[in-house]
Amino acid sequence: MSRVRVRWNGQAVNRAARAGELRGLRIGAEHLLQVSRDRVPIEEATLERSGVAVVDEADVSAVVAYDTPYAVRQHEVLDYQHDAGRTAKYLEGPLDEEGAVILDLIAAQVRRALRG
Repeated sequence: MSRVRVRWNGQAVNRAARAGELRGLRIGAEHLLQVSRDRVPIEEATLERSGVAVVDEADVSAVVAYDTPYAVRQHEVLDYQHDAGRTAKYLEGPLDEEGAVILDLIAAQVRRALRG
């Protein structure tokens, strides 16, 4: 009869998984930012340039935002006229459409970190 001895280093596994999760979250947020930049209303590109993706490591959360005085209004008002390919809901639409891709990006980084 064979014996197998397994040594589980849970703390190292948890650290690696967390690092992968944060890296994946950052990649996912940057992906969402890029997709949304392709749709953000554009006049002088000020709104587009104001886009940022930020990861809060303590909270394990990410925020993608546009920071101009009119960013929210441009996002929410549906009857503004925009150039071709540019639209209101420039952040909400890509998040709905790319949500599965973003989750896959995060999962891939966690798997990669755990392979070690």
